[in-house]
Amino acid sequence: MANQINQPILPAARTLKEFDELMETCYERIILLNAHVAQVKPLGKRARAFGKKLLIHADLIDGLKSDEYAMEFLAQEVKPDGIITTRNSVVLAAKKKGLISIQRLFLIDTMALDSSLTQLERTKPDYVEVLPGIIPHLIEEIMERTRIPIIAGGFIRTKEDVDRALQAGATSVTTSRRELWAKS
Repeated sequence: MANQINQPILPAARTLKEFDELMETCYERIILLNAHVAQVKPLGKRARAFGKKLLIHADLIDGLKSDEYAMEFLAQEVKPDGIITTRNSVVLAAKKKGLISIQRLFLIDTMALDSSLTQLERTKPDYVEVLPGIIPHLIEEIMERTRIPIIAGGFIRTKEDVDRALQAGATSVTTSRRELWAKS
């Protein structure tokens, strides 16, 4: 895979202060969770100036409807390395633009799992972010059934949670918990 994510922890910034903190870390790839549409272009420039590869959660940008047009704007103006989204059309648009496409799945029950697997057959994202990421057997099952690399996220609270997700086969773990950003 050309845009391979080789980083066990993907730190996710919820605030501008956290984003600034990530500029000073050794992480190459970082995630921007929350921002206002007017902030994303300058934040993208700032990340590149610090040698960071930015993954943007498109669904959480205030003032930006998460659709193909938003994807076009992000790709042309912000130039992130990749996009995280729950929306099929945004995954497909990101792929067309050559960005890493990460489809986020909320697994609340068997019906959600089955529906998600059907979606993944259609969109074929580069990665799947599984939430909650603290259920190792679901990470294994989704990876086995889709052959798409898994990123675990949601309710990752301890180093042991990180380790269990990685041992289950996740390539990375997303977390907004600063204490888990420290390299071990």
